[in-house]
Amino acid sequence: MLEEVERWLSRRSWSVADRAPGALTAAKRALGTSVSVVLPALDEEETVGGIVAEIRRELMERVPLVDELVVIDSGSADRTAEVAAAAGARVVHRDGILPRLPAVPGKGEVLWRSLLVTRGDIVAFVDADLKEFSADFVSGIVGPLLTEPDVQFVKAMYDRPMTVSDGPAAEGPASGATAGQGGRVTELMARPLLNMHWPQLAGFVQPLGGEYAARRSLLERLPFPVGYGVELGLLVDALHTVGLDALAQVDVGVRRHRHQDGQALGRMAAAIYRTAQLRLARAHLVRPELTQFVRGEHGFEPRTYAVDTEERPPMAEVAEYAERRVA
Repeated sequence: MLEEVERWLSRRSWSVADRAPGALTAAKRALGTSVSVVLPALDEEETVGGIVAEIRRELMERVPLVDELVVIDSGSADRTAEVAAAAGARVVHRDGILPRLPAVPGKGEVLWRSLLVTRGDIVAFVDADLKEFSADFVSGIVGPLLTEPDVQFVKAMYDRPMTVSDGPAAEGPASGATAGQGGRVTELMARPLLNMHWPQLAGFVQPLGGEYAARRSLLERLPFPVGYGVELGLLVDALHTVGLDALAQVDVGVRRHRHQDGQALGRMAAAIYRTAQLRLARAHLVRPELTQFVRGEHGFEPRTYAVDTEERPPMAEVAEYAERRVA
């Protein structure tokens, strides 16, 4: 590890316990800063309500840390929108944001569009599939942005246990969970890429984690990969835009969520590799597709998927966003 990264780890890595919510609200009040929390959601009716309710209770009613709580529904077929609204979130459908530009599928697309329907000076993103959710996830990633003027972008770090019910950990301990077995794409794809090509980012424990916060003034200057590559893309581009010392991470404990199957992870890895490739060469893949195989009635059958190759421009370049700011 680079000496620069070792120094960064001791200087820009914290625990959620280092900053109490009360102290954060006092800092927020003194700064006159507003905080928005965004949950991108697709068919998450089982978990989104609990997350929304926890944030409202702990960080909006008990202490006024969060000013705005928005769920962006990207076309759920279940009751995600109804459950989120009943729990106290403002729910906005992805397709109703910037309608002149047809939406494409992908998490990054939702995060990018969320900048147009939120107002906070600080924007925190939280995945909507988390189980046993704690408000520490939000207060943890927002904290350094309220207390450290030089910090621009904060990622959560955590353990990601894989339970027996998830399959690959079936040979794990009797407790039903194997510590450290989550984040397979991180270990097999993202971490090697970062260590080899962006070694300054080698200190991030969860570079692909979906829980992170940043100053709006930074987010509006960054392009957003529309799909699974959004987390790696934002992290790399933030490094190049504001430098390593403006990035930080906070330990929030344990993250439990629904794990995806191996083929879904393969598609995620392909999108992340493509995102890295574009940033290394600013060139396009010769063949932006991934073929995988499933056993069918007559043997193995190929399934070919397009790899996300589109990115949304920095929000500061979008006319509607500039007009909203003037208004």
